[in-house]
Amino acid sequence: MKKSGAKKRIAALRKKISRHNYKYYVENAPEISDAEYDRLYRELEGLEKKFPELITADSPTQRVGGEPLKEFKPYRHEVPMLSMDNTYSEEDLREFEKRNRRILPEAEFNYTVELKIDGVSIALVYEKGNLKAGATRGDGMTGDDITSNIRTVRSVPLKLKSKKIPDRLEVRGEIYIDKKRFETINRDQEEKGKMVYANPRNLAAGSLKQLDSRITASRRLDSWIYSSPFPEALGSGSQFELLEKLKELGFRIDPHRKLCSTMDEVIEYCRLWQTKKQELDYVVDGMVVKVDSFELQKELGETSKAPRWQIAYKFPAEQRRTILEDIKVQVGRLGTLTPVAVLKPVHLSGTVVKRASLHNQDEIDRKDIRIGDTVLVEKAGEIIPQVVGVVKKKRTGKEKKFKLPSVCPACGGPVVRPPGEVAFRCENISCPAQIKERLRHFASRSALDIETLGPKLIEQLVDRGLVKSPADLYSLERQDLLGLERMAEKSADNLLGAIEESKNRSFDRLLFALGIRHVGRTAGRILARNYGSLGQLEKAPEQELEEIKDIGPVMARSIEQFFRNSRNRKVIRQLEKAGVRTEEQKTGVPRPDKDFDGKTFVFTGALKNFTREEAASLVAERGGRPTSSVSERTDFVVAGDSPGSKLEKAKKFRITILSEAQFEKMLK
Repeated sequence: MKKSGAKKRIAALRKKISRHNYKYYVENAPEISDAEYDRLYRELEGLEKKFPELITADSPTQRVGGEPLKEFKPYRHEVPMLSMDNTYSEEDLREFEKRNRRILPEAEFNYTVELKIDGVSIALVYEKGNLKAGATRGDGMTGDDITSNIRTVRSVPLKLKSKKIPDRLEVRGEIYIDKKRFETINRDQEEKGKMVYANPRNLAAGSLKQLDSRITASRRLDSWIYSSPFPEALGSGSQFELLEKLKELGFRIDPHRKLCSTMDEVIEYCRLWQTKKQELDYVVDGMVVKVDSFELQKELGETSKAPRWQIAYKFPAEQRRTILEDIKVQVGRLGTLTPVAVLKPVHLSGTVVKRASLHNQDEIDRKDIRIGDTVLVEKAGEIIPQVVGVVKKKRTGKEKKFKLPSVCPACGGPVVRPPGEVAFRCENISCPAQIKERLRHFASRSALDIETLGPKLIEQLVDRGLVKSPADLYSLERQDLLGLERMAEKSADNLLGAIEESKNRSFDRLLFALGIRHVGRTAGRILARNYGSLGQLEKAPEQELEEIKDIGPVMARSIEQFFRNSRNRKVIRQLEKAGVRTEEQKTGVPRPDKDFDGKTFVFTGALKNFTREEAASLVAERGGRPTSSVSERTDFVVAGDSPGSKLEKAKKFRITILSEAQFEKMLK
């Protein structure tokens, strides 16, 4: 395709994708399948890689940035972002109206009532319809410039829909995360022994404060826009009218907004949503009541802290007392031991609660939670049941203190608590509670790359008792597989062939595949370079490992603990017996090579004679450091056919750019 044709096709694709983003993320009414959307997105991505000079900031492919920021720059708000007065009582709502009537006795008040979503306040600035800046509220006067993170929020338009817009437009709203994502991320955090978030608002705030926008993008944040400091720019005379204008521009607004003519109607609507809030897939903690007319808002004015024309009616938090009957221990897919409270069933926020996560031993000790206690239970962010406290005056003396076991309840293996972490872990590679996840990792593309061994097949192999550790994959026979669902003779042969082929993957990939905590692809290459075989690495003491460049004390301790586990050593012996390569292949290459040692390489575009994985391995063998992103510290960028934006960054930072031929010459 020529450049002129590509330009037209790119424009058409961007228009289509932006429309489908709006239908999916804003209107919640998708018109095409995920597969069809992905096809359009990949086509656009491919054309932009071929013609990088046609990439623009408003392209759907440019939502996620490249290099992490070093810090956020301050952002000064043109109009202060004031806080809002709160109340928990209907009497205060009536007093809010009486106060305003005392100021404007002749006025006729209508009210716009909106759900108060539990999120993070943000300001967005558009210039000529394109997103220019995004900032947090901060102290109301100055916030953080988080434009790169705001761009990752799919419901925030990069380009406004309407052509009738002012040259500069500022809108304000809330960034939030829905209940399902909150639960998923917290579960993953708990599995990894990391901090769990108290509520969705904390998670949304933490996500917006990430210096790496790729992490923010992975959180899948959402937005609501509800105001503008300059509503007259859109020709709006009231709050309800403004919301309609914002919707026309492509913003996501509260679908449950209501215009009320009396305070009685406002209170009735607040009562309705206090009972219905559980039906929503996001958390609301109250209602926001605003005088609808902008003219009346100006006359009412504001105090030094908050506008007089709006107030937040907060729903009271619901707590219940119940008995903590027992504490069970669950072993997660990554080996984390999690204590779970078994509760006497209690009705809470519309559901019957029987269990609640206690997170970790430190949390149990801090709250002094004991088996048999009368406890207070509430739902964190209206979602996850949690024990928030103990009613100690109810104690009889028969309550029992709890300690996590020293052996894994799933496999009987030893439990370790890495220094500096709150999590207790089982690191047995064949632990039944972890085996499915470990097999997925073992067979993944970056590890031993066993094609056709997907999650559904792993489920069957484990559930039928055919595979209890990664080593068991190599003893599977054709007859074992033919009894599985959707497994014909050809499929069985393909899988057995892929398993056989995986025996010859490089030693560093096996080290990564074993799932040793903290050992990623780069660390695997470093260890393979320093230790010729699994046998040698097995015997390496922690102090020796610590002395290796880029292997710190945390990783060194994790490696030693992994090999100290007799169950892991047994699996390694089985892998050796099966013929899996467990030692470094001798290449005759002097290591380290002075041209590569300590140098950082990035690959972009399609290479003719190597896969990127092969090229990265060759760099690592010679003492270099292959990475995936360009920074000022990058030494070389190797550019193949149709290089992407990494090449432009390399030019910007004046980094040495090598062709594939030049790279091959360095290797020789």
